[in-house]
Amino acid sequence: MLKKDILGVFMFCIALIVSNCILYFLIPDNAIYSLNIFLMKGAYWQLLTSMFMHANLTHLALNMVVLYQFGHILERHLGSFKFGILYFIGGLFCSLLSAFYVYYDSIRSQSFINLVGASGAICVLIGFYAYADKRSFLGLVIAVLLMSFAPMLMGVNVAWFAHIFGFICGYLIARTRILV
Repeated sequence: MLKKDILGVFMFCIALIVSNCILYFLIPDNAIYSLNIFLMKGAYWQLLTSMFMHANLTHLALNMVVLYQFGHILERHLGSFKFGILYFIGGLFCSLLSAFYVYYDSIRSQSFINLVGASGAICVLIGFYAYADKRSFLGLVIAVLLMSFAPMLMGVNVAWFAHIFGFICGYLIARTRILV
């Protein structure tokens, strides 16, 4: 592969990582940008902005490592444009599904829930990869289940439903062969 091609291939994935990092440090209070019940009252931007907010530095770092792992592989396979479409369309659809869950859970528990992180969009990538590489399917399902439920056993709040929704969205997008 030519150097020019290598630079072009990784630009979108790297841009996502840099954007997430910059926004983490620029926006200290992210409640207006996170996914919460205000979405139902007209804060529609939350479907997109919540994918760029993170609870803490560890959350950001873990998400960015996994984004790089799967992002660079899929961007090389799909090209930057199709990779961007997969990330954003899959991430937005995952956010929409998660919003319904957040709304329902907020009413049920009578609590205010803020959903932040790129995990849903990243799980879209993982689901897409799981379909593309059938040999990795079981391992990736186990990985998504572990990253969804293991932290909860340690008392860490995790949007497990966003991980599951993301994986399913990515898998279904790959299965429909829209981006191939």
